[in-house]
Amino acid sequence: MNEAILLAGAVILICILMNRLIEKIPVPSLLIFIALGICFGENGVFRIVFNDYAAVNLICSVSLIFIMFYGGFGTNLQAARPVLAQSVLLSTAGVAATAGAVGIFAHFALGLPWLESLLIGSVISSTDAASVFNILRTNKLALKYHTDSLLEVESGSNDPMSYMLTTVTLSLMAGQQVSIPLVLLQQISLGLLCGFLVGKGTVWLLRQSFLESQQNRTVLLFAVMLLAYALPAVLGGNGYLSVYLCGILLGNTKLSQKRYLVHFFDVLTDVSQVIIFFLLGLLVTPTELPALLLPALGIMLFLTFVARPAVVTALLLPFRARREQIGIVSWAGLRGAASIVFAISAVLSGVQTRDNLFNLVFCIVLFSIALQGTLLPKAARYLGMIDDNEDVAKTFNDYQAESDVDFIKIHLGAGHPWCGHTLREAALPPELLVTMIVRGEKTIVPDGATTLCAGDLLVLAARAFEDREHISLHEVNVERSDRWANKALAELPVPEGRLVILIKRGVETMIPTGRTVIKPGDTLVLAESVPIGDTM
Repeated sequence: MNEAILLAGAVILICILMNRLIEKIPVPSLLIFIALGICFGENGVFRIVFNDYAAVNLICSVSLIFIMFYGGFGTNLQAARPVLAQSVLLSTAGVAATAGAVGIFAHFALGLPWLESLLIGSVISSTDAASVFNILRTNKLALKYHTDSLLEVESGSNDPMSYMLTTVTLSLMAGQQVSIPLVLLQQISLGLLCGFLVGKGTVWLLRQSFLESQQNRTVLLFAVMLLAYALPAVLGGNGYLSVYLCGILLGNTKLSQKRYLVHFFDVLTDVSQVIIFFLLGLLVTPTELPALLLPALGIMLFLTFVARPAVVTALLLPFRARREQIGIVSWAGLRGAASIVFAISAVLSGVQTRDNLFNLVFCIVLFSIALQGTLLPKAARYLGMIDDNEDVAKTFNDYQAESDVDFIKIHLGAGHPWCGHTLREAALPPELLVTMIVRGEKTIVPDGATTLCAGDLLVLAARAFEDREHISLHEVNVERSDRWANKALAELPVPEGRLVILIKRGVETMIPTGRTVIKPGDTLVLAESVPIGDTM
């Protein structure tokens, strides 16, 4: 266990240190994490022998639950409404048609048995939400005709269908008597029912007074993710469908302080993606891959240039989709983590296949991310699908009015220049709005004629500053012997380009002026702007 913890800590540290470098490399960052895993593996630099499929399956399946939940939680149904029908059609009939097409190709081109061919098609039939979200957000790709929403909903919701097809095919390969319509009906109905009930029950809980603590709300949603998956899975339903639907219900419900939940799950999902791709790179044995490179490349090329475009064209043409939209949706069918996780489940089921299914699917995913993922931004530009007047963040639920506004408070002392004047006379900038005045035990919703008095507590609203990349904050503790102690802020030799924006004095927090005297024990918070050129 100590070695595992050491490895986990080292990998996380490396990923953090590589973050700035990864942003500059014109390939999907998830590809870097696969390469990092291979580097640590038995044929890499560190030669760690690791072939525990069961452990990887457990860890990656749990990580996939988080990704599926956040895929639903972050889906803005209002933005996706114009293309919701197309998205659902692609994530259901489109997945089944893609699986069938790839199965036929694998049977005739590679000479594989029918069921093994259909297993390959089922495993790789879904597009990868993590890869699509990552590329759209990283490259700020806002696409015309609501295509970004279409891709997000499709990639976030098509894993359940791929998982059901994989489960049914494995049952047939194991010689079990399976009623395919009955199995699909059970999987879908229980998945939808459990996802709906768990989601609605969680919404009710989140609105109760005993869950006002943000920590409690976050832990509750963490537990709900696991419950939404496990409950239908135990009953024979589709856990991935349930957890995705639960995420949609919660993400599209008005909840107070939702942005804090978004920040938590954003980090959790990013870590889950890194874990999945690193472990998959660590698990694979590169020396075993050359024999499968040509079959994998053939399947990927057929999938990318024949199967996916044919299915997308057939399903989107009835909606009068433009050719360029069909083109970018066809190209954006990236394969990813879900396909490899399903392949690991197939390996652990014990069914016999001619080729190592994990290695084959791993190569297909590698080719897909490397080719389609890298060229997706260029393909969008070539097809003229980038909408420069829109923001791709609007297609996600964390683009909320509440996340774009911050509240600040100002206490009016006896000598404050605003005292005795109306709010209109205070001449505040138009971007700054006084939303509330607390006067003793009385709360006032002000207007321009409201007179400000000494002792008032003003609550102001302003747009939040989000460009954290070009500003840094750090603290300075003032000791008794410090040269800053007992001096007014205006007397301090603050370096040029820095500004003291906050003083922490015990439990009190102050916004200083030039006359504010610094005392021993104070903690000064300094802001420093970072020139744009220094971040490149």
